[in-house]
Amino acid sequence: MPELAQRGRIHRDAIFAIVLGLMAIGLVMVASAKAPLDKSLIDLLVWRAPFGRQVIFVAAGIIILFVASRLAVPILARDALVRRIVLIGFAVAIVGLVAALLPGIANPQRGSHRWLQVTAGGHTINLQPSEFAKLALVTFLAWLLTRPDVDLKRFWRGFLPAAAAIGVCVALVGKADFGTAVLFAVVGGLMLLVAGCRWSHLIATGVIGAVGLAALLYVEPYRRARITAFLTPTDDPLGAGYQPLQSLTTIASGGWTGVGLGAGIQKHGYLPESHTDFIFAVICEEAGLFGAALVIALFGAFVWLGAKAMWSAATPFDRLTAFGITSVIGWQAVMNIAVVTVVAPTTGISLPFISAGGSGLLTMCAATGVLAAIARRGVKPATNARGLAVEEAGAIRYGSSPRGADVC
Repeated sequence: MPELAQRGRIHRDAIFAIVLGLMAIGLVMVASAKAPLDKSLIDLLVWRAPFGRQVIFVAAGIIILFVASRLAVPILARDALVRRIVLIGFAVAIVGLVAALLPGIANPQRGSHRWLQVTAGGHTINLQPSEFAKLALVTFLAWLLTRPDVDLKRFWRGFLPAAAAIGVCVALVGKADFGTAVLFAVVGGLMLLVAGCRWSHLIATGVIGAVGLAALLYVEPYRRARITAFLTPTDDPLGAGYQPLQSLTTIASGGWTGVGLGAGIQKHGYLPESHTDFIFAVICEEAGLFGAALVIALFGAFVWLGAKAMWSAATPFDRLTAFGITSVIGWQAVMNIAVVTVVAPTTGISLPFISAGGSGLLTMCAATGVLAAIARRGVKPATNARGLAVEEAGAIRYGSSPRGADVC
């Protein structure tokens, strides 16, 4: 029906608008955070300048966003093709996570094994497999948990395979990237819950997972130091407490309206990772409380649109995939802002669409393209036994497959 098709396009375009707005804010703030005092913002070799690289990443992300939104529509309509892509994607993600831990293959930075280094055309590119694994895990769980032959109430053939997939991803990234490991555990657990798994299975596995995360937390001395610094940052202001204290100082410097774009002081050697993990603090300093509120409002609107896409999704797989993508982006934003505002201990997790970096931005754009496609194709009327559109109280109710109620 024309009015429903139009509504689907509006929903999709609203998702596009929010993501483009967040990327525009990110590009401006990366330019501000990395603006040098003694030379041009972009040197002659654009790829070597942080802002120049971010421009390229944003341009590529926009292309991926729109291409993914178009390609996903026919792909989602073909179950066999979805199965093939999901399984291959998850296998590639696992291989990438393992490779990031292997000496001679990985490219450790600051003692952390998160990156792979690829050389192409004389240029060296660092890839972060854990970013791609976010989308791969979500789609794999959505496919696995909505298969017709899977009984989610059974432990061995229903619950355990999905929980094992989450556990493998958490274990592979946990040693080098605790923040992403927590994100995998939270999103994976929520997907199991929404899919309809038994509470007893979830609680038992949750306890085991909590013990595993606690072990990952305390196995590294610097993580224990971060917990201590979070509780009493002033006890070690030049050591473990330096980052949270500088973040709070940066936020407090902005006040209500900020000091103005480009006029921030903390980014010039005082606040580490000012253009990546702690870019939200720079937003607070230069754009003030109003700028921070705008960013939070945009993420809130994204989550709301993601929820709408979930409820109107055409199939159980679409519904659970939309939930997973929305959860990954929403929870990652919450975790980053919590760390920057010292509501949570310091951990390395970026602000989606805004922090500098290529792997995360491109993956999030691909995921958002899939979400937009689900929103676009999911708006359709319910049908009765004769296939005719059903109207109730003057409004068309949106339909789903018979298994839709089992998924959400």
